[in-house]
Amino acid sequence: MPNTRPAPALLESALPFPCRRGKVRDVYDIGDDMLVIVATDRISAFDCVMPNGIPDKGRLLTGMSNFWFDRTRDLCRNHIVATDVTDFPRALRSFADQLTGRSVMVKKTQVIPIECVVRGYLAGSGWKEYQKSRTVCGIKLASGLQQCAKLPEPIFTPSTKAETGHDQNITFDEVRKIIPTTLADELRTRSLALYTYGATLALQRGVIVADTKFEFGLLPDGVLIVIDEMLTPDSSRFWPAESYKPAQDQLSYDKQFVRNWLEKQTWNKSPPAPALPDDVVAGTRARYVEAYEKITQSKWL
Repeated sequence: MPNTRPAPALLESALPFPCRRGKVRDVYDIGDDMLVIVATDRISAFDCVMPNGIPDKGRLLTGMSNFWFDRTRDLCRNHIVATDVTDFPRALRSFADQLTGRSVMVKKTQVIPIECVVRGYLAGSGWKEYQKSRTVCGIKLASGLQQCAKLPEPIFTPSTKAETGHDQNITFDEVRKIIPTTLADELRTRSLALYTYGATLALQRGVIVADTKFEFGLLPDGVLIVIDEMLTPDSSRFWPAESYKPAQDQLSYDKQFVRNWLEKQTWNKSPPAPALPDDVVAGTRARYVEAYEKITQSKWL
């Protein structure tokens, strides 16, 4: 990794357009059925945004998403219109210091209210449910599986999209009650294809994608496209393949490093969250950089 000190974290962008701020992304409506999405360096845990961010996090997430969007366009169309600020509308180009490397111009869609989760390994909430019922989102699994075990084949385990709080796991039959059956079937097919492609490539490069979530939207002509982000440490559970062993917790490239530190603090998991110490910030950034470099096979500059 380079020895140069990273630029200060960007916690909030400021563009002259209507804005909706999520936990990480600032989404601007720039008209003409287009949005500009800015990935800030904010980081959240336990549904709280930390007061300090992780330098370069937004650029790392954007770079990794763009890597996957570019390679999966034959599997599913995506929302990307432009990734280079010089291709953005003229009114935005003077904000290059906020946008370069961390923003994309995308098509506006009718967002489908389903988190399309695919699991290739038994971890997280899936492992908790399996211990109680031998199922994950209503899918019956074999007895005797271990924590973090590789599943015989990837499974589609959707959840509701929550504006606040945690998403709630639901069955595929419940998905079919929320949206048309043909659309539900297409979501499952597209999600499994995208996960299979991504997990296979990532494993060849030393990273296990244990699970991930996709978001989809519909264009005005009814075409389904993948939106938001794709196969990043924020939307996925990434494990180093070299250290993987079932029946135990795994080392990870996601923000578990932050969660582990927070669990040791006297904090009630309600705002305001405590500031992250320098070593936790640096350690988290290093994990994002390592995941980026392994998967994209590009050196982070």
